[in-house]
Amino acid sequence: MSDSSTRDAKDKALLLCGLALDKKAQDLVLLEVGELTTIAEYFLICSGRSDRHVQSIAEGIKEDGRAQGIRPLSSEGITRGQWVLMDFSDVLVHVFYEPVRRFYDLDGLWAGATVVELPEPYATLAAQFTSEGDPPDPWPAAEGGSGPGYFGKPGR
Repeated sequence: MSDSSTRDAKDKALLLCGLALDKKAQDLVLLEVGELTTIAEYFLICSGRSDRHVQSIAEGIKEDGRAQGIRPLSSEGITRGQWVLMDFSDVLVHVFYEPVRRFYDLDGLWAGATVVELPEPYATLAAQFTSEGDPPDPWPAAEGGSGPGYFGKPGR
């Protein structure tokens, strides 16, 4: 990719970071993946505290991006609110429900990518919006998962 198109992709990625942070996206990280894959230049990965929060983040990115002239080519998963993938051509946005993010571990899968240092005010906001403690297991023991089961009762 040329320097100009890479710069445009980075500007777009940073704008999308700002839109996600406007909706209080948690644990936001921007990865420069262009050296590792041809599918995108950047991955924006962030989390929500609930399926509704994930939906709110994704809808905010979609609507506020449209107002700024940026539209996703496609998006998947908004109605479920577990893992939303939005394709902005050179930037892929992943919005996860936190336990689902831990399960799929895209951060670990793309550990070879360069983490982009966010400029201010994004860096301060991203530092403020971090998850606290371990979120609940998305597959409680009552459903065969590893958690304590619903309402704190022991699982099987």
